[in-house]
Amino acid sequence: MLHHIDHGQPTDRPGLLIAHGLYGSARNWGVIARRLSDTRRVTAVDMRNHGASPWFDSHSYEDMAADLAEVVTALGGTWDVLGHSMGGKAAMVLALTRPDLVNRLIVADIAPVAYGHSQIRYVEAMKAVDLNRVERRADAGAQLGTLVDDPALVSFFLQALDVKARRWLLNLDVLGREMPKILGFPDMDGVYNGKCLFLSGAESGYVTSLHRARIKDLFPRAQFARIPGAGHWLHAEKPREFEAAVRTWLG
Repeated sequence: MLHHIDHGQPTDRPGLLIAHGLYGSARNWGVIARRLSDTRRVTAVDMRNHGASPWFDSHSYEDMAADLAEVVTALGGTWDVLGHSMGGKAAMVLALTRPDLVNRLIVADIAPVAYGHSQIRYVEAMKAVDLNRVERRADAGAQLGTLVDDPALVSFFLQALDVKARRWLLNLDVLGREMPKILGFPDMDGVYNGKCLFLSGAESGYVTSLHRARIKDLFPRAQFARIPGAGHWLHAEKPREFEAAVRTWLG
């Protein structure tokens, strides 16, 4: 089963399950998860091939949704599910295939469509780091900084480095090989009739008006909201606003 981190205690409200995006981890969501756990139990997972979760040879959304279903089933009851980017696509597939497990759905800055911008260059950048020359995190940061031009992304990737063991907590070979599946979205027949919020960064181009028809086909009760001044990493760029939007909508 996926490794997961629990925050707070069960209450009369449904628990909230958080699924991170590509190259992320449950720990990335620690602050938001802790803050939201004042009124409900919050559980953040490490997705397959990430963090402390098992490594597999596949990384499809059907597999990721089945992983999430296993966690919810083990925890018991129906849960509210929040997914960002890759985790948002996995959460959508979970809701479409196992609506009995999902009370409400929050999809952060992603649509149920295929995207053209490959993330493969970041896999290659991390694989290019000579871990034998890494004594401290800053050593890896110096190497990555020559390959990745965004300092914020360098810091984000470094969170997935186990310096002591000199290994990435990411199955980079499989993530690279499965990148077409990660960028895509499976052909889905089902419909999720529960409440659903598509929460996006106003400065991000991941969810546009062109996607709304497809979203409404699969999620007829979808509502839309944007966080001003935020891009794709809306929860990291505007954590207070993100938390407030989630808290208000879950109400």
